[in-house]
Order: sequence, then C-alpha cells, then structure tokens
Amino acid sequence: MIELRGLTVRAGATVLLHPTDLTVATGALVAIVGPNGSGKSTLLRAVVRAGQRYGGRVLVDGADATSMSRRRLARRVGLVAQRGDADPSLTVAEEAGLGALARAGALVGRPRRTDELVAEALDRVGLADRATSRVGVLSGGELQRLAIARVLVQAPGHALLDEPTNHLDPRHQLEVLGLVRDIAPTSVVVLHDLDAAARWADVVVVMDHGRVVADGPPADVLVPSVLDPVYGVTTAVHAGHHPHFEFTLPTKGTA
Repeated sequence: MIELRGLTVRAGATVLLHPTDLTVATGALVAIVGPNGSGKSTLLRAVVRAGQRYGGRVLVDGADATSMSRRRLARRVGLVAQRGDADPSLTVAEEAGLGALARAGALVGRPRRTDELVAEALDRVGLADRATSRVGVLSGGELQRLAIARVLVQAPGHALLDEPTNHLDPRHQLEVLGLVRDIAPTSVVVLHDLDAAARWADVVVVMDHGRVVADGPPADVLVPSVLDPVYGVTTAVHAGHHPHFEFTLPTKGTA
C-alpha cells in the first residue's frame, strides 16, 4: 500500500502539488489522468523522493519513505520515468540488469540468476533480439520498453509508470498495458489515453493544477461533469464493453 498524507511539492516559491491525500491499495492498478502540467509526474517522483523538495508524508507499506535508504526504497518501489537516464554506451542487457542492483543482497553471488531475470524481462517486452545492441541505437519506443524491462528485473512491490505507452505503436501499447499488472503487485500509471484508463484501471485519479479533483472507479470518475471543466472540452461517453470518449471544443459562450 502507498499512502500520501498532505503531500506537497514546491519548486522555489511555486507550488507544484498542493496538499494531497491519496491511498493506493495493494493489488490495485491506479491510473492518473489530467491535462499537461496538472502534477501527475510530480506526484510520482515525490513518492520515490526525486526532484523538488516536498512536505507531508509518503508511507510505503506503512513505513515512512523518508526513513528509508535509497536501496531499501527501490526494493519496494520502481519508477519508469518519461525520460529515462539509460547509459547509451551499455548494451540493452546490461541496462536491464541494473534493475538487479536494488536486489543486490538477494542476488549476490548468483550472476546466472540475474542473467535469467534479464533474459526473461527482455523477452516479455519484445527486446530479446536486441540484448547485445547498444542502448544508444534504440528508438524512443524501444527505450520505453527497456525501462519497463529494468523494473521487471528490479521486481519491486509497487511500480510507478509515467506515460509508459508514450512513443509506442498500437501493438506495443497494448502489450505494455497488458504487462502493467504483472510488473508489480501494485501499479500506478500516468496515462493521457482515457479509453485505456477506463479499460485497464481499477481506480482513476483525475488531477488538475496540482490537485486531485476526483478519484474512484472509472465509471464514477470518467464522466463529463468531471472531465469537461478539467480539460476544457465537451465530453461524450459512448458506452460499451470498453467505454469510448469523444471530445469536442465547447461552443462559444459555454466554456
């Protein structure tokens, strides 16, 4: 379980995330949606103590994240960021293998086991044939999948994924979204695609201007009364096995 209690993030005098309370239950897949600049990525980074200074508390499985070492926190929470920091000089397998560093205590003296984990992770993200390629030659979509492979090797209890389908073609988008539940028991994923959020998530969190404006089951949250003021659009929800959203600009005088 991840609990945010009055979490606030600042960059100098600017408040990026207003006091936020949020509970992510163990085993849940939570999608965070909202317009650009609404605080989605900021919230994820704050959970792993990255980026700007923040106030409030982040509890991971009941323990305060600020009391954990970086390695201990990494054993519990893995982050797939929008812009990865992969070393272009490493091979794809070497980069994925860095995920094992957080588990060094459990894997020490077992390089073969690490190799097995890496091979399995690369196969699951469709990069097995690129294992010996240099990271620097990968496309944006391949880098995104490599970042996911690294977290698969890391095997944390909770995974945070910031727009993991960015740069991916439709097939790989579906494959990655299908993987999200298997990356860790609990996953929090930032998405721009509301259709995907409605289809895959147990809980949807809607953010706007650094605040959580709604959270709950997709059918309760992804509704025009919530989405229209947040996105500045007129929303039509087409019901079906998987809801589909259609957006139009509001007519003059209704914005």
